[in-house]
Amino acid sequence: MSALVFFKLLAIFVVVAIGWIVGKLRWLGAADSNVDPARVLANAAYYIFVPALLFRTTARIDFSTMPWGTLVAVFVPLLLMLLAVYFWQRRANRDGRLPVAAPSVRAISAAFGNTVQVGIPMAAALFGEAGLAIHLAIVSLHALVLLTLTTALVELDLARAQQRSGAAQVHLAATLLATARNTVIHPVVLPVLTGLAWNALDLPLPTVADEILQTLGQAVVPLCLVLIGMSLAYYGVQGAAKAAVWLSVCKLLVLPALVLAIAHWGFHLTGLPLAVVVMMAALPIGSNALIFAQRYRTLEAETTAATVFSTLAFVVVAPAWLVLLGWLH
Repeated sequence: MSALVFFKLLAIFVVVAIGWIVGKLRWLGAADSNVDPARVLANAAYYIFVPALLFRTTARIDFSTMPWGTLVAVFVPLLLMLLAVYFWQRRANRDGRLPVAAPSVRAISAAFGNTVQVGIPMAAALFGEAGLAIHLAIVSLHALVLLTLTTALVELDLARAQQRSGAAQVHLAATLLATARNTVIHPVVLPVLTGLAWNALDLPLPTVADEILQTLGQAVVPLCLVLIGMSLAYYGVQGAAKAAVWLSVCKLLVLPALVLAIAHWGFHLTGLPLAVVVMMAALPIGSNALIFAQRYRTLEAETTAATVFSTLAFVVVAPAWLVLLGWLH
């Protein structure tokens, strides 16, 4: 692992530690039934900063220069992983022991990587400009695809739960309509769709608007890292360690192995593109998984623990994947 990646990881842990201190000393207040500072911070990210980042990203994508073959080779296994964990967890939760949103929260934790804070410096340090260009192409669609799909899944589950509750006789058409509405009118999906529409119309972003969106978007990374630390302080990891471990194993070992197998033997990807997509898949769990968990008030402690544990374990796992890729090459 290069010094650049190591120091980036160190900086991440320091910012998380600052968030933990803020939460432990209750500088932003104590969590109670009326006010939860960690959830307030998550809502700020979800409703203000993340939408700005997603709209600006999708509005500026140059689809004509995208390496579509490589993107298909990486997103097929990513989506397979997400859906496999989702359906596995739905089946395991048939007795209703966990909240309705639990399968979707665990699915996004197992598939959503830290492609920005850790991924960008890693790609730049290990693969140079050519590798970074491939990684950035993946990043431009990463949140768009995974968050949109997971949002649709969780909203459908919530609509089904409402239908089963008997609180109201809801017909299938009404359930699907409510799911579609809640999926589209959503702080993640709506800015993505709006950004894509802006892009399709080939409209330029006014300079002032672009500056505002960029400023708001830059707050996402530090805000999410502080949120992870605060969530550790408020929720702890009691009872969450077991799930955090298997989620980390899925993210750090199973997902990159799946990407390697499908991209290399399924799509015949080799050399630099193969190395970039496998290392992207091996990244630790991204902070957007925690924001998603906070949004649906589901498994916050587990998602926090999994994010921290996978980031720590990445220090050991990443060199192992690089050795394997070197052997294949």
